[in-house]
Amino acid sequence: MNYLRRAAARVQSQAMLTVLHRDRPEAIQQLGAGALHELRQWPDLEVRDIPDARSGNGCSVSGAYFAGTPAVLAVAASTSLARRDFTALHELGHHLQQTTVELMGILLDQPDGGTALEESACDAFAAEILLPQTLADRYIPATGPTADAAVALWRASNASRMAACVKASERLPAPGHVLLVDSDGVLAFAASHGLPPLRRGSDQSHVPVLRTALSSRGRSEGRGRFAYRDGILGEELYLQTAEIDGYLLAVAVTDLAPWRSFAPSARQPGPEPTEYACTHCGEDFTSYAPACTRCESAPCPDCGRCGCDRGVSERQCSSCFVVHPLAMFDGASDRCRDCD
Repeated sequence: MNYLRRAAARVQSQAMLTVLHRDRPEAIQQLGAGALHELRQWPDLEVRDIPDARSGNGCSVSGAYFAGTPAVLAVAASTSLARRDFTALHELGHHLQQTTVELMGILLDQPDGGTALEESACDAFAAEILLPQTLADRYIPATGPTADAAVALWRASNASRMAACVKASERLPAPGHVLLVDSDGVLAFAASHGLPPLRRGSDQSHVPVLRTALSSRGRSEGRGRFAYRDGILGEELYLQTAEIDGYLLAVAVTDLAPWRSFAPSARQPGPEPTEYACTHCGEDFTSYAPACTRCESAPCPDCGRCGCDRGVSERQCSSCFVVHPLAMFDGASDRCRDCD
């Protein structure tokens, strides 16, 4: 959980845009104008509308990706077309990364098989199509985003609230989050940087700053701690909120809060080890390494894997005995393309 991960996600998203421009030169502009409409025209994809309750496979958005012929981009029903466009682009990001050999190679080099990087890159990819850097430069200053600046960026575009959160999170000056919280204090979306991501659907109504904002006109400042799984609280963060079309947009950082003249860090001065049990080889181990943002386990020193399954499916070739991504095989063939 560090600055390198955010940088890697942006590099991967740019590589995804390069692949898209190479294979479909007009697609980026058309997707920016109407992602759902454009993707429904692609013969190798099926865009499937699903109820919101059926969505969610670890994605940060209300949607899912299913590999196949054709591949399925599942997009949850919503009254907001902008939200559905963002979700469709996010799932297209999964499709690109799981079917393009040069993108898969980058994922497979990651300790968790690319799970965390793939998810972050999907958000960055969707946000870049809907909110290019030139527009973000106009509204978010060099010191980082305030809640009002993130809302102003959203109002200046046709993008979704989620896209605005992702774009603002890319410019956080310190570890933190940019969040969307509904009127009950439930987390609708989180774009995180340098901290473990918060779970969509988690109840954050206990945070005093959010409670104050929800009971007033959406504006509040202060400090607070967000809840992770099992009610475990994260570290204390500086918080600022603003109203955004029926939701709260909250910017939270460990230090260097752009809306304060002085915001020293309250983070722990040194690392503390954590004990884990590897879900793959069964070994118990203690580690200072950063935990995976999805499974919350550090890589095992024996097998090198965290608790996640591999983000890219693989198969061993019966001829060369090398384990390749599925894209290196034709259909159900047990021989890779290099050996055929």
